[in-house]
Formats: sequence, structure tokens, C-alpha cells
Amino acid sequence: MIHKIRLYWPLIKSLQTGLLLSTGLAGYLSSRPPFHISLFFGLALSLFLAISGSTMLNMWYDRDIDAKMKRTHARPAASGQLDKKQVFLVGMLISILGIGLASLINPFYGLVVCAGWFFDVIVYTVWLKRRTCWSILWGGISGAMPILAGRVLAVGGIERIGVLLALSVLFWIPTHTLTYSMKFRGDYKAACIPTFPETYGEPFTRMTIAVSSILAAIAIGWASILIGLSAGLLSLIAVLTAVMLILAFATLRIHTDKMNFMLFRYASLYMLSAMIILSIQGLI
Repeated sequence: MIHKIRLYWPLIKSLQTGLLLSTGLAGYLSSRPPFHISLFFGLALSLFLAISGSTMLNMWYDRDIDAKMKRTHARPAASGQLDKKQVFLVGMLISILGIGLASLINPFYGLVVCAGWFFDVIVYTVWLKRRTCWSILWGGISGAMPILAGRVLAVGGIERIGVLLALSVLFWIPTHTLTYSMKFRGDYKAACIPTFPETYGEPFTRMTIAVSSILAAIAIGWASILIGLSAGLLSLIAVLTAVMLILAFATLRIHTDKMNFMLFRYASLYMLSAMIILSIQGLI
């Protein structure tokens, strides 16, 4: 029984879920709201459940294509270690609990969380992922919802800073995902999943990464200024952003898997560091 329960942990992609959760917490703390432990815990739990549930449903729906890729064929849903009906039911239950809790905390906050789930599961995974490489845009929108949701819960509505923070995540996501699609291009091709490298070629993909990185830098920099980030923290974000831009533009000239994966790894570190900085600002 314990072994079976452990098999569900990989289905939520804990690192990805943790990163998205950190954006939601940062969105909330960035407004410097009065700190209430129960509300903060409710925010963290509802986001964790909603994100985990949507990711588990992605695993359930994509089990057939995951089985065709070397990188993913051993996943519990793809390998048959877990029954597909059970994966679906657990994923739906966790999703309902997360969205339901979010709605009880605040209806508007719950609506944004639900929108993130809908864009991820229905629009991205079910509708577009197997049809067009532009599905990553809609997947990016779902990835931007946690930070917007956190900000909405803190300020009571959608405002300029919340939109900018959401855009910073939306534009960051191609830096993260397109480098991955180049590294595992053969896997995606074997599973018949359209990607930017296959559709438009690697030069266009690298240029897209560079442009997207610039837009992400502008969005997070603008939001940081409007939030009133201290000079020290703002300088730190500027340095982190400069490194990401350097790596993004380096991939235009250095066409190696090592450089691509370096950017992929740094992009995750960059976003997590930026979220920590925004959270620190909200706590001081």
C-alpha cells in the first residue's frame, strides 16, 4: 500500500509543482498584505492541490505518448504501475479539493485558480498539445495563473502589477520549455508531438527563446519597480536577469546540448530566485 502511494508522487512533478507554488506565494507576499497564517496556509494548500491535480491528470491523459519516449516511459501511469482509472479519479479528487478550497477562501481567487487548471488540462493537454507547437502559449497561460491568483487574493482583484507578474512567468516559460524540446527533440518526434524545433527549425526556436527572455526581463523588472523593491533586491534581480539574457543570447551562437541545458537549468533557478526575492520584500 505504501509503495503504491509513493508511485503517485512522481505524477505531480514535485519540482515543477514546487516552482509554480512559489510563484503563487510570491504573488501574494509581493503586496505586503497583513500576514495571517491561516490564510497563507490556505493559499499554499489550495494551490498545491490544484496544481498537483492538474499535473496528475496530464500524466493520465498523456500516458500513451509518455510510453513512447525514453525520457518518460517509466512514469507510473505510462508504464502501467498504476491503474489509469485510479490515476484519473485521484487527479480529479485532488483538483476538486484544490479549486473548492480556493473558492471557499475567496471566490475570485478560486476563479483564477480554476482558470489555470482549465487552461492546463483542457486547452493545453487535451485540445492542443498533440495538434500544434503553439500549445506552449496556452500552457504558459496556465503556468502564469498561480502568481496572478496569489496577487488577486492579496489585493482583491486584477491590477497592473498582477498582470506584469503573470506576463513575466508567461514569457519565462518558453526559455524553460523550448530548451527542453531541443534537448529531447527525438523523444517528441517519436511520440508525434509537434515542437518548435521540428516545425520552425532550431534557429527560429533559439531566437524565440532570446526574445521571450527579453520580454520576461522587462515584465519582472517593471513589476519589481512598481512593487517598490528595495535598491539592493532590485539590483539582485537585475544581475540574475542579466545572466539569463547572456545565456539566452549565447545559445544563438553556441549550438550545443550543454549550452541549451545550462539555460534550461538556470531558467528554473532564475524564476525561483526572483520569487524568493519578491517574497522577502513582502516580509520586510
